[in-house]
Amino acid sequence: MLVLLPPSEGKAEGTDGPALELARLSLPELTPAREMVLTELAELCAADEVKAREILGLSERQTGEVARNAVLRTAPTLPAGQLYTGVLYDALGLGTLGGTARERAERALLVFSGLWGALRVGDPVPAYRCSGGVRLPALGPLARHWREPLGKALPEAAEGRLVLDLRSTAYAGMWKPDPRTARRTTTVRVLQSRTVNGVEKRSVVSHFNKATKGRIVRALLESGAEPTTPDELTGVLRDLGYHVEGENAARLDVVVTEV
Repeated sequence: MLVLLPPSEGKAEGTDGPALELARLSLPELTPAREMVLTELAELCAADEVKAREILGLSERQTGEVARNAVLRTAPTLPAGQLYTGVLYDALGLGTLGGTARERAERALLVFSGLWGALRVGDPVPAYRCSGGVRLPALGPLARHWREPLGKALPEAAEGRLVLDLRSTAYAGMWKPDPRTARRTTTVRVLQSRTVNGVEKRSVVSHFNKATKGRIVRALLESGAEPTTPDELTGVLRDLGYHVEGENAARLDVVVTEV
């Protein structure tokens, strides 16, 4: 199984790891494309703070993010699985997984990024700010920039595996599975169920959605299950106690009751 995750805007602080080495990152086919984004982003943030904030969609209070991007090449790094914080990653709790589940996470999880393309959770990278929806002056939209290199690198990574796509919209545009991979790809939509005046209502709530997806991934990693089709994944999730609906194999609806 290959699980595609979005990154988080929140990043861990206080790392003292070594400086970035692009050659150490997984999916080395992405190195040239990573170098292009890294170079333009760092130069932009070092040269023009105001313009950089505008392009990155940051407020004046987030000026520190611009300064951080300017020194990406020399900043200390942290494994991606420790770097990303936020609701999904808090619920996933990579740092508290047991040894076997942690090894499975290293093989199964792929985090998408506007700057790096895609990362394994063990890849050491510095804290940064650059979403998948950013349009850089020279490279243009990052989603478009990544389509070709990811299109070449990911089919091999996904070969023969069920692909569980949990990416948000900004990152889904960076790579679309080829027809053969698409047949083994499914997404999960989390629906929050609550009863109002005796009537059940369902809705997608961002915080609830992210937390549940994090818990689902953790449960899958700890279960040791290796589903190879969407139908098998449905069975595994039901065995894990989730209420799964939907006849469309390309999208599973997980219904969680509000507590």
